Amino acid sequence: MSIPQDPIPMPALGPQDMAMLAAVQRHGSLAAAARALGLVPSALTYRVRRLEEALDVLLLDRRGGRARPTPACEELLRAGTELLQAWEALAQRVRRIATGWEAELTIAADAVIDPRTLLELCERFAALGAPTRLRLRSETLSGTLQALLAGHADLALGVLLDGPVPAGVGCAPLGEVGFVFVVAPHHPLARATEPLTPQQIRAHRIVAVADSGVGGGLTYGVQPGQDVLTVPTMEWKLQAQLRGLGCGWLPQPLVQPYIDSGRLVACATTLPPRQARTGYAWHLGAAHPHPAPPGRALAWWLQQLADERTRTALLRCRPNAMLW
Repeated sequence: MSIPQDPIPMPALGPQDMAMLAAVQRHGSLAAAARALGLVPSALTYRVRRLEEALDVLLLDRRGGRARPTPACEELLRAGTELLQAWEALAQRVRRIATGWEAELTIAADAVIDPRTLLELCERFAALGAPTRLRLRSETLSGTLQALLAGHADLALGVLLDGPVPAGVGCAPLGEVGFVFVVAPHHPLARATEPLTPQQIRAHRIVAVADSGVGGGLTYGVQPGQDVLTVPTMEWKLQAQLRGLGCGWLPQPLVQPYIDSGRLVACATTLPPRQARTGYAWHLGAAHPHPAPPGRALAWWLQQLADERTRTALLRCRPNAMLW
């Protein structure tokens, strides 16, 4: 009489498996993925087959000499990425509670934030010798707050204060930024009769910074039917307008040196003045059943932002010649 054997347990599906499948998806073949992972192709093929047997699911379509993820594999990668992010968030929470310091602090900075002032703050934070790693993200318009709400950032600088504050989010004013309509001296609008009307402006290309939020829905200053050159950052917009590629509004602190030197011309318009109310936002943790106090890194940054001189400097937008 044979004794029934216990079934062999399925190996745990872990980060290495996700990295392996993601590499195949990215490179399109087992051989290329193996090279990227530092494996011989046979070893990677063996691991994929073992995983397919354990899950009893075909993960790769190997027809035509290539390896393409099946719909089941694509769903595994999507859901698995979300699970790994949730595990990392839990691990960070545990470490924060145990030591008081976050393992990593991500700061989303809007296009109106002066990068040099932000980096000066990073230098001061580094001087603390804290174990927290800093990560900076560049965002624009609605994308700045979205990065915080989506969990991609812990602190958002330069969010637009034009709506209600979402639940579980702390928010404080950073300051107001005035925008000036400027063109290059050789641009046709530099010689036009002022104040410029919407009809005059509509006849010329405008330079706009792309909204980094999902959907990219926010735009400012674009007239209906106007030709638009869309650029990724405020620095790109400045450089495009210096070259006469278009007209548009730019933060007054950023462009004033160029106006003073004659490299840009400020034009009066019949349109209402553009003034942006900006703030900074952070997670309160109130949505969690057992909210933990802010980590020591976030607390340090909030303390710096409580200083009016720091807030003013962050909105000064000094030109950074190093970037160009």
